[in-house]
Amino acid sequence: MNVQIHTLKNGLRIVTENMPGLKSASVGVWVSAGGRHERPEQNGIAHFLEHMAFKGTARRSSLQIAEAIEDVGGYINAYTSRETTAYYARVLEADVPLALDVIADIVLNPVFAESEIEVERGVILQEIGQVLDTPDDIVFDWLQEVAYPDQPMGRSILGPAERVSGFARSDLSTFVKERYGPGEMIVAAAGAVDHDAIVKAAEKLFGDLAPRPSDPFTPALFSGGERHETRQLEQVHFALAFESPGYRDPAFFTSQIYASALGGGMSSRLFQEAREKRGLCYSIFAQSGAYADTGMITVYAGTSAAQIGELADLTVDELARAARDMTPEEVARARAQMKAGLLMGLESPSSRAERLARLLSIWDRIPDLDETIARIDAVTTGDVRDFAATLAGGGRAALALYGPLKGGPRLAELTGRLAA
Repeated sequence: MNVQIHTLKNGLRIVTENMPGLKSASVGVWVSAGGRHERPEQNGIAHFLEHMAFKGTARRSSLQIAEAIEDVGGYINAYTSRETTAYYARVLEADVPLALDVIADIVLNPVFAESEIEVERGVILQEIGQVLDTPDDIVFDWLQEVAYPDQPMGRSILGPAERVSGFARSDLSTFVKERYGPGEMIVAAAGAVDHDAIVKAAEKLFGDLAPRPSDPFTPALFSGGERHETRQLEQVHFALAFESPGYRDPAFFTSQIYASALGGGMSSRLFQEAREKRGLCYSIFAQSGAYADTGMITVYAGTSAAQIGELADLTVDELARAARDMTPEEVARARAQMKAGLLMGLESPSSRAERLARLLSIWDRIPDLDETIARIDAVTTGDVRDFAATLAGGGRAALALYGPLKGGPRLAELTGRLAA
């Protein structure tokens, strides 16, 4: 790997990876300021701030921000997650300095014009409404809420409409002061990039930022619980979760491989049993998500009200069975899928820049690809079975159901069946 890392005097980190043969690059700023860093009264402010960054700076209007990148054929965007807000662009090699300048401008110099705040407030309220009208989106917000009740980790990234409706310019400025210090920022670039040039540009753009102490986030506590919401939909949307390792936990790769074998593809247990053999659903999958100090194994499916009980029972039966008879062939297939997904993702400079920022934030270094592959290959069938047994016997779980419910499965019934 052609990975190079540099840290400015104020603590801002820069990581680049040159990808020979490419004529384009991805460059961005990743900030450790997401939903879990908000106080209760700030819920939704990180996402609101991400939107406002594109609404004008001291140097550029919102239209000029878009035109600066699109005039050279590039692409610019951003996202907010529970632990990160990212601003990034994809451009041709010659336009990397321009892209970094635009991104630095929107991150460091937003003007937060009152008129633009009102416009974007309306946009975000529409976004919240869209999520509420999308059952297979909102059910995951509810699942997160009951898994981590009354905690930053359990709150919606978008925030509640009533909170978003009240945000003012001062709220945005306060969050920037609290969370957008240089020690919370990583400049990452991959593709046709020159490390020394990126460092020089970043020094000019970000070097004057004053360092500030990093405020700790509230540790997450997976408590579990359930939420049932009745609505006249075509399907019941079913989401079940258990706590799994965070990304620094030695068992992280085991949890990823377990989730893949359980419900990661068409050959997985849940897909074969629930869809192919019994026709209980169109969509069913399992996934393992991780954060700094916790994670969740999640199973999702959509089915009819008449079949939700059978589907839920089948799901927990498969969870229990994995501890007894997960096969070496299933584990090998899941390992292969995980490695292929990793390697295929490395063909994109956008994916590489994202990976660089994520790994640097986790480890303060970029583990060699061979090291990651070795950790995936080191996971054994016994490891996966033991993990499945621990999950099945752990007791705490979270359940969210949304749709035309007529009673529906209860969490205590499902966890009791799992432990039987």
